[in-house]
Amino acid sequence: MASPLIAVILSFFIPGLGQFYTGQLLKAILLFALAVIFGGLSTILIGVPFYILVWLYSMYDAYVAAKRST
Repeated sequence: MASPLIAVILSFFIPGLGQFYTGQLLKAILLFALAVIFGGLSTILIGVPFYILVWLYSMYDAYVAAKRST
């Protein structure tokens, strides 16, 4: 039983960590990799909006997945 609040907090700090917490390992790896790639691209500004999208989706998805497991 995963707590939705903990899942969101984990994904807030590290995208994909909430998915890892809820047992979605492949999705966690994918979201973390995307966050790293877009974080690197943020030095040329193109990565900033994409990073924000990955970050927000990661929190939303972690919450929904944790809610489903309770």
